[in-house]
Parts: sequence; C-alpha cells; structure tokens
Amino acid sequence: MMTRISSQFEKTRKVSGPRALQPSQWGMLCPSDTPEGEACGLVKNLALMTHITTDVEEEPIMRLAFMLGLEDVCLATGAEMYDHNNFMVHVNGMIIGLTRTPLHFVAKLRKLRRAGRISEFVSVYINHHHRAVYIACDGGRICRPLIIVERGQSLVTAEHVVLLRAGKMTFDAFLKLGLVEYLDVNEENDSRIALYERDIVFSGPGRTTHLEIEPFTILGAVAGLIPYPHHNQSPRNTYQCAMGKQAIGAIAYNQLNRIDTLLYLLVYPQKPMVKTRTIELVGYESLPAGQNATVAVMSYSGYDIEDALILNKSSLDRGYGRCQVMRKNVTMIRKYPNGTYDRLADAPQEENGGVQKRYDIIQPDGIAGVGERVDPGDIYVNKQTPTNANDNTAGMDGSVVASYRNTPMSYKSPVAGYIDKVLLTETENDNTLVKVLIRQTRRPELGDKFSSRHGQKGVCGLIVNQEDMPFNDQGVCPDSIMNPHGFPSRMTVGKMIELISGKAGVLTGKLRYGTAFGGSKVEDMSKLLMEHGFSYSGKDMLTSGITGESLEAFVFFGPIYYQVQHMVMDKMHARARGPRATLTRQPTEGRSRDGGLRLGEMERDCLIGYGATQLLLERLMISSDKFEVCACETCGLMGYNGWCPYCKTSQKVAKLTIPYAAKLLFQELMAMNVMPRMVLEDV
Repeated sequence: MMTRISSQFEKTRKVSGPRALQPSQWGMLCPSDTPEGEACGLVKNLALMTHITTDVEEEPIMRLAFMLGLEDVCLATGAEMYDHNNFMVHVNGMIIGLTRTPLHFVAKLRKLRRAGRISEFVSVYINHHHRAVYIACDGGRICRPLIIVERGQSLVTAEHVVLLRAGKMTFDAFLKLGLVEYLDVNEENDSRIALYERDIVFSGPGRTTHLEIEPFTILGAVAGLIPYPHHNQSPRNTYQCAMGKQAIGAIAYNQLNRIDTLLYLLVYPQKPMVKTRTIELVGYESLPAGQNATVAVMSYSGYDIEDALILNKSSLDRGYGRCQVMRKNVTMIRKYPNGTYDRLADAPQEENGGVQKRYDIIQPDGIAGVGERVDPGDIYVNKQTPTNANDNTAGMDGSVVASYRNTPMSYKSPVAGYIDKVLLTETENDNTLVKVLIRQTRRPELGDKFSSRHGQKGVCGLIVNQEDMPFNDQGVCPDSIMNPHGFPSRMTVGKMIELISGKAGVLTGKLRYGTAFGGSKVEDMSKLLMEHGFSYSGKDMLTSGITGESLEAFVFFGPIYYQVQHMVMDKMHARARGPRATLTRQPTEGRSRDGGLRLGEMERDCLIGYGATQLLLERLMISSDKFEVCACETCGLMGYNGWCPYCKTSQKVAKLTIPYAAKLLFQELMAMNVMPRMVLEDV
C-alpha cells in the first residue's frame, strides 16, 4: 500500500514554503509524519483515511454532462462565453461547454455521484472567481471520505453505527447509500465541514455541508499509534513517527517460515496497555512492537543522566526486551562453461583420522545440521571449487577435474548463533543456491537503545540486580528507571497521562484509550486510582532496595509501553590494525570492512588548538599512510632508489617520510601538467 508522497523539490534548497504545513493538507496528509533533516516537509505521509484516485473514463462523464443541459462550447458565440451569468465547464482541464445554471448543474451531478450512478471519486466544484465548473476524474488526486449533512442533520445516525459495529454494514455500504462521499482538495474548498456534530450550522451562507468522520483521522497510521499526542510538544510526535518505524516486534504470522536477509523479532511482544482507535483499525495489536514496562520516574545513581535508562536484571532474565536476530547467508553451487561444477563435501579428515574443530558441525552432505551451535570461525557450508573451473581445455562433459580447492563459508559474527533453517533451491541458470538462516537470541545490554511512544529515546546505562532496585508498598519492583529531567524541557505530557491511564488499566483489568483529541480522561483515570487505594497523581511511596529506608519523595510509578530500537552489538566497532585501501593506502572505511575510525577535520582542528603536533603527526601520518620517498634537493621532484630521473644524478637525493596521499596528489598533479616541487631544508 502506497502511503508516502515525495516532492520533486530540491532537497538542498533551504526554502520554507514547500516544506511548510499547508491548510489544504488538513485531513489529507499527516501533520506529524515527516523525516528530519534535508527531506523535512518534502517527504509526506498520507492521513489515515486518505485515498489516491485512479483514472476514471471521462467520455461517459462528458455525455452525462450534455444530457444534464450543458451547451456545447463549439456552438457558443463570444458574447455567450463572456456573459457573467454563464459558467464554463471543464473536464480534467478541457473546456467542453457552458451552463447558465451552475448551482443546479453541480447539484445534479453530486446527486448522481451519491446515488452511485457515477464513480465516487469524480470531483465536481464551482470556482466563482473563474466563473467555471470543474469536473475532475483523473488519477493522482488525494481525496478523503466525509459524512454528508442535509438540512442541518448528519445522514449517518446512531442506528447506522450500531449496524456497523455488529458487522451488518460495511464502509462500502455507506458510500452506496449516499451517507458518506469522497471529496478532493478542490471540492473541500467548495464545502463547509464541521468537526463535531455540535458545530453544524443549520442555515445561512455558512450552512454545513459535511461532517468529519473522526478528528483523529487527520493523523497518519504511524502518528495514530501515539497515545495522547495532542498533549505532547509537536516535534516529539515527529520524532516518534521516525522511531516507531524502527521498533523491533512481530512482522507477520509467517515470520518463522520465511528466510529474510536480516530479521529482528521480539520474543515476547505485548499489546499496549493504553491503545488508540488507530491501533485497532490498523491491527497493531495482532503484530505489536513493544512491551509494557513498569517505570519509576526518579534518579538512581549517576548512570541515568542524559536519558539513560536503568534496567532491572531480573526483568531481563524473565524476557523483557529479548530479541531474536535471523540472518540469511547464501552460497551458490555453480556450473562452469567447461562442464565442471562446485560440490559440497564432508569435513576433511586429519592425518590422525579426526576432524578439525572448525568443521565439527558439518554433516556428510557438506552442510551444518539444523539446531547446531555455530561459534565464530566455524565452517557451516563446506563448498569446494574445481581448480580448473575457468580453464576451457577441459572436456565439456566435466569429466576432467584436476583437483578441488576448499572455498567454505565460515561464520564471521563475534557472537555464537544457531542454524535455524537450511534451504536448497535453484536459480534460472540451474545453479544450486544454499541458504542458511542463522539465529541469535539476544537480551538487552549496556548501550541498547529504547524508546517510548513519545519520542523519548535513551540507551541502557546500567543493569541492576532486583534486590538493589526500589519497590513500592505492594512489593512491585520497576522494570526500568527513567530520569525525571526528561520531562520539563521535552514537554511530553502525553507520556505522563499514559502512565496514569496504564496504571488504571492494570488495576481494573481493562485496556484504556489515548486516542488523539479524545481518549480516556485524566480525571476519570485518577478517580479509578483512588478507588483502588492509590494516589490520584500516579505517585507511589517507594522503599530503597539498598538501605531499606523509604525514599524522601513520592515517585511517579506505573506502566509505559517501550520499544526496542537498536542494539549496540550491531554498531560497536574497534580496530588496531587491518586492511588498507589499494589506491590511497589508508585504512578502509566501515564496520563491515573492518575499517578504521576517522580523525576528521573538526578533530584535527581541536588537536591544532591544543598544539599537539606529535599526536597529529602520529594520527594523520604514522598510523595512517606513512610512506618513504626520495626527493631531489636540486629540482624538488620525487625520484626512486636514491636517483633523480630529472637531474640524472644521485648526488643530492634525500629520503623523507610523507603521507602516501600527498605522494598520490603530486603524481596526479603531474599528470595534469602541474609540477609540484618540494623545497627541502635541514632540520
């Protein structure tokens, strides 16, 4: 399903106009779901009930228009065309005729659309400034459904809602009965839309024509998952829209039967205690992406500063935040043009009849068995390639094979895994593919990123034994502790209300609603807390697990839905020595290539500011691309082996150490007819 709209405007230009939220986007595009950075405001997402039209045939529409009394523009005189009482009629931008009664003509067309005689996505509207009636039936227009209001009354009644909830009516039935219709942006400008039933205007020029189905439908599918978003500072909702898409959870009912390149799964996903109507509509509860954590909002040691979270070790032992990482590894058993082909072989025998430890898990068919543990460096597919694979002299039947060399697949991850699945399949060229799915089970560790549904992200700063964690009068220990400094400047009041509603939901055994512009009221939730013997504010008296004394302040304490975002195991990287790039002889870049950590321009400037010249020399040359060259003191050009090819002498040739990148630059400049000369001095 397509839900994203990308503007063709240049992302590098810093113009606010195309990025701003336009009034015409109300209900059509989500006001919160847009990326940060250079694409901000240019990449947009559809609101919950938005529909993008497809092409509708225009010939029947044109014939119908003429049947309704439209006069052909080809037969009209100039005086008739410019008469102030006559309105031009356009179909998809093409003038087809004139009408003397535009309001009557538009009313008839709309009546036919509501009766289902023409497509529900045909748009009809009047522009009094242009003296024109526009009919649009082309594709690519954004439209959304609205309830029709006639004579000050909504056509959708309580009886219709009861039938809808009972499953006896569908949304399509509302369209066919003419109770609901789709309007595009242009027709919306020609309508009067009430937000709530109480806002309907019965008569006069501002008479209401339509009613919003639900105000929360102005948000998109991702922003609609946030509880109480109307209580948050708006950028926080935008941050959550980006982070919510990265949350680890369940992806499909067949997730354990498929082989994806990389798949992260939460082992124990849970429904949120505080849900929204959007969560029900999109089926989020069937495939959730998070867990309800009991959170204490307090400071605990110094390891919770800058949004870091303190996690309860016993909660992690019970499965909080536990993930499975499935990674696909593929190798191909090729057939070569000379008739030879790769093969899978049993583990090679040692001289003493044993097998190398790396090959321990290899079965007789050359592949590791399902369920086997794979340690770093272990071979799990023992592939062998013929040494004459690229030799065209062998017989085309592949009968002549000189010998085989080992080209096995070894496990490169630093953490052990398990063989989850093995699949053998064929490509179009009749080559055999061996797909091996390796599973790792991970539990949260220091540095893993968590986030609530309010754009409040943080990493795990400390894992504490349960006996050292604070607990309340009921003996409940929090799963995580959050620093209270995350609230004042972020102004995520929705998170505080989620805690109170979630706590009330736990005590009453019912899920609560935090739908935008509605949801369960704080007053009602606080009343429920008091009925069950808790403070109306959601605060509890906690006892220190270390000293056994009561804490001096009441602590905000309750369940908040948290999502696991990123794992530090996939990010961490260090290197002492390793591969270097062939061209520049500098360390390679990136974690996957065992690359170096770059000391960039800003870090260099910082070291210059401190005057650390020896450290600069060591980092930027000695540990990077140190290279010895011969340079002529006379002409200043590079030579080789103590010889200057330009001066034809070895008299005044000195050895010096420069970065290899500098030597490469000199040679590239010389290739462009620029002669860089080095001026040498004794030091």
